[in-house]
Amino acid sequence: MHNACDAADVAHDTFVRILGGRHAAQIIEPRDYLATIARGLVIDRYRRHAIEQAYKQTLAERPEANAISEEDKAIIIETLVAVDKALATLGERARRIFMLSQLEGLTYQQIADQLQVSLTTVKKHMIRALTECSLIVASL
Repeated sequence: MHNACDAADVAHDTFVRILGGRHAAQIIEPRDYLATIARGLVIDRYRRHAIEQAYKQTLAERPEANAISEEDKAIIIETLVAVDKALATLGERARRIFMLSQLEGLTYQQIADQLQVSLTTVKKHMIRALTECSLIVASL
């Protein structure tokens, strides 16, 4: 953690998550469970920080005429973090297919050739990924 405030936030969030859980009283190894929850929250914080930094770097490279308001920046960062979480739940192959399509600009056929999978597999994973992203964006 970068500072004591971040560590305190993670500790607070860890206990909130544990106490809000349905089976908090049934935890057999509380110390291990606590460490696992805290580790996941720290990873989430680092992932969010990396996304924010990448976005801010992209904004810094834009001309001033295209400046974005602070409110819009916050909304965009929240959306990016939510999409990142959704992609993390998809599985490695689906995430890779989505990234090749959306970030690399490859066609479905090019993705199928590169990953040595069928075109139907690529389409299936893209439908799943796009559905997840649509649900996330709709909920914001």
